Amino acid sequence: LDTLEEKNGFLSRMALNDNKAGMEGLDRDKINKIIMETSKGSRFYENELKRELQVNQRIEKMMLQKAQITEQQLKKAQAEVERMAASMEKSRDLSRVIVHVDMDAFYAAVEMRDCPELKDKPMAVGSMSMLSTSNYHARKFGVRAAMPGFIAKKLCPDLIIVPTNFDKYRAVSNEIREIFALYDPHFQPLSLDEAFLDFTDHIEQRKSWPESLRTHHYHIIKGKPPKMNQWYDELTTVPEDKDLSPVLFEDSPVSSPSLPCSGAAAGAVEVFGTSVEEAVREMRFRIEQKTMLTASAGIAPNMMLAKVCSDKNKPNGQYVLPSTREAVMDFIQTLPVRKIFGIGKVSEKMLNALGVSNCSHLSQQMALLSLLFSDTSWHHFMEVSLGLGHTFIPRHEERKSMSTERTFKEMNQTDQQLALCKTLCQDLAGDMKKEGLQAKTVTLKLKNVNFEVKTRAQTLLYAISTEEEIFAAAKELLKTEIENESPQPLRLRLMANNSEAACERFFIFRP
Repeated sequence: LDTLEEKNGFLSRMALNDNKAGMEGLDRDKINKIIMETSKGSRFYENELKRELQVNQRIEKMMLQKAQITEQQLKKAQAEVERMAASMEKSRDLSRVIVHVDMDAFYAAVEMRDCPELKDKPMAVGSMSMLSTSNYHARKFGVRAAMPGFIAKKLCPDLIIVPTNFDKYRAVSNEIREIFALYDPHFQPLSLDEAFLDFTDHIEQRKSWPESLRTHHYHIIKGKPPKMNQWYDELTTVPEDKDLSPVLFEDSPVSSPSLPCSGAAAGAVEVFGTSVEEAVREMRFRIEQKTMLTASAGIAPNMMLAKVCSDKNKPNGQYVLPSTREAVMDFIQTLPVRKIFGIGKVSEKMLNALGVSNCSHLSQQMALLSLLFSDTSWHHFMEVSLGLGHTFIPRHEERKSMSTERTFKEMNQTDQQLALCKTLCQDLAGDMKKEGLQAKTVTLKLKNVNFEVKTRAQTLLYAISTEEEIFAAAKELLKTEIENESPQPLRLRLMANNSEAACERFFIFRP
């Protein structure tokens, strides 16, 4: 493949994405070199190479289109952009208080909590094929989620990889969600470890709360393993050499007051204020007291900004963006486009080819973008450049789609594949029952060992909700794919089941 990246022995798709918390200031050149050298010759590399070529072809086509754009077309586009910006500006809503909560290195933190000897070691959760997350010690080596484990081991030879245990993570997630519901009964979970909450009503109610309702007790003795609550009341001293939270660094950035858990004995109390900052700090305190895990949060006028803000002071921190247009626009100006949810590495590379790397560049180049991208894309870019986002968090019952998935080492036995499919259907049916949902469309997503993704769907004549009904449809989809590969086995590394219900809104929930 005759691309500039390939000539230089480098693929931008595989380059280190250091936008994740805990990965600041790394030696990108050194890490990228190790990633390339380690992955060459693997199926992962070949798949990334193929995708890189496809993206480069899209960029070449885009640049040809750009060369043909006239000044007249640009002026006309600029007028349309200004009209659209004025229209979007009228929709700006600064009245809501939206919070995005994200658990810190969730899977890794759970494993470190349950196995304290992992606390001070670089570790990740996943397999040699793919990692689900990594702790902050491992991130200092460039190890991160969605990275093959064999590459991570080259970056960090001492890395400990712990197999995933979704039953355990789901149980902890349920504990966390019980706390979320106290602040917003209609919170929107994005995954097991993050959610959006609307704090607007809670803050209004909180203003009249007496101090007794804002006082919370310390229930955890530092350094003690989980599932030992019956011992806590018998202990009166706190080991000085232990930290409550297993994922933190002493130099972790925090702008808000840190939770005062360190050094507090059981029976001590903490009184929280009535402001949104204090309410969110209280919620994080309760999560930590209940699970021994820390969370970070972002507070902003809309969902897009709140999600970005939650990453500002990770781990174990929070960041509040004032609800003024001036504060929002100042915040957006220097924000890298890759920080925005929905702008991935493909969009980032295409935007970079046009000289767009941060959100201020988006507004400067919006007329050009409107001529080169689809209406959906450039309208999204416009919203981002103005700091706009959804202020309405949909209730659970408005969710249209639910899904569950697993990533694993190569699986090529039909009986194993059918058994996994049934397990996923069981999980999905359980989640649908909790939400009171039924579905008419069942979708099966498969990723093979060459990293190729296939999605197959079947729409039924009637709504279904039970494990047996979902599995009956999913099994037929899976059998078709198995037969299509015959006489060779179907070699998989990911499977996902999805059900779609007849609702107006479309939101995906991935446990």
